[in-house]
Amino acid sequence: MIAARDIGFRYPRNDAWVFQGLSFEIEAGQIFGILGPNGRGKTTLLKCLVGLIKTSTGTLHLPDAIGYVPQGFSTPFAYTAMDIVLMGRARQIGTFGSPRAHDRAIAAAALADLGIERFANRLVTSLSGGERQMVLIARALASEAPIMILDEPTAALDFRNQSIVLHVLHRLSRERGLTIVMTTHHPQHALEIADAALLLQDGDRHAVGPIAQTLTEGHLSDLYGLPVRAAEFDHGDRRSTAMIPVLHSARQAAP
Repeated sequence: MIAARDIGFRYPRNDAWVFQGLSFEIEAGQIFGILGPNGRGKTTLLKCLVGLIKTSTGTLHLPDAIGYVPQGFSTPFAYTAMDIVLMGRARQIGTFGSPRAHDRAIAAAALADLGIERFANRLVTSLSGGERQMVLIARALASEAPIMILDEPTAALDFRNQSIVLHVLHRLSRERGLTIVMTTHHPQHALEIADAALLLQDGDRHAVGPIAQTLTEGHLSDLYGLPVRAAEFDHGDRRSTAMIPVLHSARQAAP
């Protein structure tokens, strides 16, 4: 689905590489997580994958159509949720075209598939952060692209809405065979739903591979520069693992 060979990126007139020497493959139907500290190029890499910017080096094989869910969304206009989802049909409608009944049916089906059809006529400005995020996912779904790329899809969401979004992404991958690429600051999110991960550090330092090989205590401690420990616990009928950062707080330094 996606193949990167020795790709790198740096801004013009800037000697510093945002990232370089990245090689990885993302198979059809996979969920692929991209993790790394702030400023390590996660969003820049996504923009390269989406085609908004070009890599400076290497080769990148991408599908013709990609559904993109950006990290933030705001609009000065009073769009309804249905208006936003219909924007996902832009490739099929064309520059000067208008949505047809077929496009509206697909947009309505995308809203219904995510269980948010009740928002169709609501202004997006009246929706909560979690609700707006679901609308953006519905927009990407309505594009009928085989791959969905999301930039921190759970950013600024509470625990419950994080869980809802992750559940939806996992279901779309497993039931529809949709390929999903997502950045996240939460290793636990990748651990819960991803099949493979890319850990971006600095320059050409990175790790990529199946979750069991990449999301380890050693790799994550090195990635974030503080101890990260795995804790196992029973939840219902399954054994789960949580990756926990060992934070240094002012309370620890108190006498």
